[in-house]
Amino acid sequence: MEHLITMAGMNCWEFKKCGRQPGGAKEKELGTCVAATEKRLDGVNEGKNAGRMCFAVSGTLCWGKVQGSFAVKMSNCMECDFYEEIQKVDGAKMVGAKKILEILNRS
Repeated sequence: MEHLITMAGMNCWEFKKCGRQPGGAKEKELGTCVAATEKRLDGVNEGKNAGRMCFAVSGTLCWGKVQGSFAVKMSNCMECDFYEEIQKVDGAKMVGAKKILEILNRS
C-alpha cells in the first residue's frame, strides 16, 4: 500500500529493487532482465521498455529464476505485489496483455 503514492510510472525493477536492469547492482551477478531491455514495449503504460509490462514478457527474472512464457507465468504474476499495484493505479487505462502480445508479435 505504501507504494501507491510513487507508483505512477515506476518500473518493476525500481519497485522490486532487484538490481537486474542495465547498470543495476546485481546485473553482472544475475544477468539483465528482459523487462528492462524489451524496447518494443517502451512507453506502454508509461514504463521504460517492458518495465510496467513485465508480466507479459517471457524470460523475466522473478523469484530468483527465469520465468517462462506468458501463459505459464501469468498465475505467478497475478500474485505479484507489483502487478497488483499496477492494477490499482492504472486501472482501466492500463494497456492489457492482449494488446501487449499483439505488439510483441509484430516484430
